[in-house]
Amino acid sequence: MGEQVDGDGESGRAVLGRTLRFLREKAGKSLGQLSEETGYDKSYLSRLESGERLSKVTVMEDLDTYYGTDDLLVSHWRVARLDAFKDQYKAFMGLEGTARVMWLFAPSVPGLFQTEDFAREVLSGGQTTEDSDESIDELVAARLGRQYLLRQKPLSDVRVIIDEVAFRRPAASAKTWGEQLVHLEGVAQWSNVTLQVLPFSAGVHHHMNGSLTVLWQKNGSSAAYKEGNECSELMEDSEDVLRLRLSYDRLRDLALSPSDSLTFIRGLLEERSP
Repeated sequence: MGEQVDGDGESGRAVLGRTLRFLREKAGKSLGQLSEETGYDKSYLSRLESGERLSKVTVMEDLDTYYGTDDLLVSHWRVARLDAFKDQYKAFMGLEGTARVMWLFAPSVPGLFQTEDFAREVLSGGQTTEDSDESIDELVAARLGRQYLLRQKPLSDVRVIIDEVAFRRPAASAKTWGEQLVHLEGVAQWSNVTLQVLPFSAGVHHHMNGSLTVLWQKNGSSAAYKEGNECSELMEDSEDVLRLRLSYDRLRDLALSPSDSLTFIRGLLEERSP
């Protein structure tokens, strides 16, 4: 693995940028040469080195391969991505990134399972200025980065319940929504994911105003994170986590079975067929 740059007191993004610059200079490459040899725009690479931009994780994978640094840049990137989120959410994401078991309920398509185009539409909120576009790019990169944990080994065991309302509120772009449905159909068949749909027929329930995530770590410790109505709360007290785990169990009892949920998604796809 390549040499690490000591970045005590710096943000994760600044450490990543300094590491990128250190590796390039150590390799004796100019930004122009790096651009030509990797295919990435010179100005884009410069902004990554200055800490002005956060890339997608795939860029760091490419540069790790280029420099022969194993996963050095990816590991720095995983810390840097936290800069895009608020403090309490950072704490939750730290736990999410190491969880061995994860249970989610969401009234909309969870960020962990959004396509890039769908995430961009959700996060843009109709903003179209140049400055907002850059901000959205960073948020999309950070959101997609969360999905990176789903393909790390050992694979986390993930159960997700998605409210039917999420499937009845499509993206503005028909193409984006179609691709999102196809992606969810694939997710429902992943070996480490159990996906269930909570149908309208289940009636009102106790998590209608937001999402819930319950996490378990390898050492057996657990935490729960609730988010909704512009507020969020991370809970690690065992009694609080147990209470929310039981509430999740009740939602699971109301949801369609995994096989019926897959049939439901495929039915939506068939409805879209000409």
